[in-house]
Amino acid sequence: MTQADGIRGTSDGCLRSEAFGDLEGADGIEKGQETDDCESEEGGVTRRGEYRDPAAAAGAVTAPDGGWGWVVLTATIIVLALTLAFPSCVGIFYTDLQNEFHASNSETSWVPSIMTSVLHAGGPFCSVLVERLGCRATVMLGGVLSGLGMAASSFTQSVEQLYVTAGVVTGLGFCFSFQPAVTILGHYFVRRRAFANALSSTGTALGLCTLPILGNYLHTELGWRGSFLVLGAVLLNCCVCGAVMRPLRAPERRGQPLMNHGPPPPEEESERKERGMMRRMWSYLVASLSKHMAFDQLCHNPRYCVYAVGITWMMLGFVVPLIYLVPYATANNMEQSRAALLLSILGLVNIVVRPPFGILFSMPWFKGRHIYVFAWAVLVNGLSNSICCIGPGFHVLLAYVTIYGLSMSVVGSLMFTVLMDVVEMSRFPSALGLLAIMESVTLLIGPPLAGVLIDRTGHYFHVFFVCSAIVASAGVFLMVAFYWLDSRDRKLSQQGQPSTLPDPARPSVDLAPGCQYSSVPTEGDKDKALSNGAENVSTI
Repeated sequence: MTQADGIRGTSDGCLRSEAFGDLEGADGIEKGQETDDCESEEGGVTRRGEYRDPAAAAGAVTAPDGGWGWVVLTATIIVLALTLAFPSCVGIFYTDLQNEFHASNSETSWVPSIMTSVLHAGGPFCSVLVERLGCRATVMLGGVLSGLGMAASSFTQSVEQLYVTAGVVTGLGFCFSFQPAVTILGHYFVRRRAFANALSSTGTALGLCTLPILGNYLHTELGWRGSFLVLGAVLLNCCVCGAVMRPLRAPERRGQPLMNHGPPPPEEESERKERGMMRRMWSYLVASLSKHMAFDQLCHNPRYCVYAVGITWMMLGFVVPLIYLVPYATANNMEQSRAALLLSILGLVNIVVRPPFGILFSMPWFKGRHIYVFAWAVLVNGLSNSICCIGPGFHVLLAYVTIYGLSMSVVGSLMFTVLMDVVEMSRFPSALGLLAIMESVTLLIGPPLAGVLIDRTGHYFHVFFVCSAIVASAGVFLMVAFYWLDSRDRKLSQQGQPSTLPDPARPSVDLAPGCQYSSVPTEGDKDKALSNGAENVSTI
């Protein structure tokens, strides 16, 4: 689901000379003549208007905001349905895994825990792959890994083997499919980005709605081993979705290629390069991790630090109820099909609610208030877990999944929006990468700790009570901390001192090759670009 907009300062005269020089060499257009439309190699077309985006003239890719982008949006929805929602549906097979491997609750809960943790922790490595291979190839690689991981899980003979196949391999495949899909969606949509992100977020809800029904049917007909094998084949559809995510590229500039016609290096130089290969690979790895993890923001940006701590603490109990909801219901004599229906209802609530919430929160009135709406939603989500403590009846759990689904929709719609508000857009990708690493720690230990609690008490409702306290306290922490930061900033602004708010006009980080596009400017951007000669560029 991640985009960062930056400003690449370029003089107006250089932009015009480069642009019109290319036009003269390619099409014989006179210098100073402006074209109305510009089509990229992959079919991106600029919007007609009085203002001509300098980025389009300089050869940057223009986001189509439609066209083939709708196909990419549909593929992204399917990828999110198959990846983000999948770990929550493992609870359908929870009892079978316990009986098959004679494992305790804590041992069994490591399977979805590792899967979810690797899905988030692999973000920086996924970014390196996207930079080297592109979004399309990385999504397809993730589809292959996740499919092979689930297929191999059907042949495992111990729960430890399941940790590797279903946890590490499948989770890494989910990471490689999910993050590039969200990345390339940001390249295709700029002006309609809020609407596209709101629609893509329904993919998780779609998966929560359909995968439990499919998993329950396969469990009834084939058992857990056959179900894992079929689900592995289903996950291969991520390869199909990745195939349609064709990249947007700028038109190639015509000119003399820069080639080295000199003699090949001598043998001793080649040997020296081979000896230093491991050192260069290690240096490249360290540089890549530093680029994709914003430790500077964690140390010097108090808003990002507070937000990262609050989200990390929230994730300790946020996904645990989804894993233990079906075992809790079946342990209290509810039919497996009705218990799986609860997850489907949760997904249906998300499907209906997320798009309107996404459009609603993009309205100007909510600007600057996103964090408080988000914190209230986290608080309500945490308190809703206490409903399960009333009883295990179907109607009680139905009320629980309805309230949980509504609050979960708000949290899902605003999580990345708030992150964009608290960091500079040029630092958003690295800030998200570090946040994903921090989340993965609590996502990893949350379900096993809940399993230990169940093994010691023998009751599931204790888990929901603890999760209620953890998530609700995270919401209160975010609300109080940001209110204090806002109060301090108001005092500093009155005294004429700099505040902790991010400055959106700072220079962007270096753009990855083939991963940039020019945004469709607003009226304010037009005036600023015409006065400064700046070029708006987006990168992941």
